[in-house]
Amino acid sequence: MYSNAFHNIDLSKTSVLVTGGAGFIGSHIVEYLVSHGVGKVRILDNLSEGKRENIEPFLSEPSVEFIHADITDPVTCQNACVGIDFISHQAALGSVPRSIANPLATNEANVTGFLNMLTAAKDAGVKRFVYASSSSVYGDSPVLPKKEERIGRPLSPYAVSKRVDEMYAEVFSLAYGFEVIGLRYFNVYGPRQKPDGPYAAAIPLFIDALLHDRPPMINGDGEQSRDFTFVASAVQANILAMVSAPTSATGKVFNIAHGQQTTINELFHSLRQLAGSNLQPQHRENRVGDVRHSHADISAAHQHLGYQPTAELLQGLETTLQWAKSRVQRDS
Repeated sequence: MYSNAFHNIDLSKTSVLVTGGAGFIGSHIVEYLVSHGVGKVRILDNLSEGKRENIEPFLSEPSVEFIHADITDPVTCQNACVGIDFISHQAALGSVPRSIANPLATNEANVTGFLNMLTAAKDAGVKRFVYASSSSVYGDSPVLPKKEERIGRPLSPYAVSKRVDEMYAEVFSLAYGFEVIGLRYFNVYGPRQKPDGPYAAAIPLFIDALLHDRPPMINGDGEQSRDFTFVASAVQANILAMVSAPTSATGKVFNIAHGQQTTINELFHSLRQLAGSNLQPQHRENRVGDVRHSHADISAAHQHLGYQPTAELLQGLETTLQWAKSRVQRDS
């Protein structure tokens, strides 16, 4: 699933901390680092969203250390950064609807936790801090494709929290000379993404419905569009940003996406064809805080990080569908 583009990068003498490393994206980053012989991989996760099963195959590796703790505790963050060269900060409370339901929890994890980690990393002399931001920061801006320098008003507490993270990161770069790089993810999907819970994303929900022969729900008319990003592309962006991006990229934030606009209706049609299903979706009201259209300009990530999307949408969907099928068979 992962690109071979980094085989010329020697990770064996490096130590990497992955916060949220038991989560969907974080566990894929851990898998990449372990499979490419990184010297030390430390995982920090409170397991509120992540699952131990996501990292279980790696915990027996001598290079892997797991800390079950929370980034909202400053001492935890300080201890986790000791002896670390690079940080991939994935820990967060995701979901626009969740943030609208509980803005305090979103702020505590995504702003206070982020600032705890950023401060601890700076104080520990970490070489570079790469963090996950979100396309939600574009808010109500109607301009397509989305360019990093043109954002609108945020439409949810989640979007506010990610925008605040970007501002803190820029200030730490300017005020302390700390090397920080942000990655604005656009609708990342792939194996290990949870279909359960009230805040699950569209692709795992659609796949789960198709595999269990029940009509999925589509918010609104389904003509809202997204730029779906296969998880291996997010992994690639993190590795590039951590170990090979030039110093001139620090203090900046980059769109990480496929660079392709797809409506929710088109997405479901593609999945239905791949699954060989005739199910028809049901429609319900739009979600509060959702943007109507999203489509990323990824030229800056290509120029500064060397980023290239790893899979076409249909290829990524097929890989994700096959993983979900195997999981259903295993659990049945």
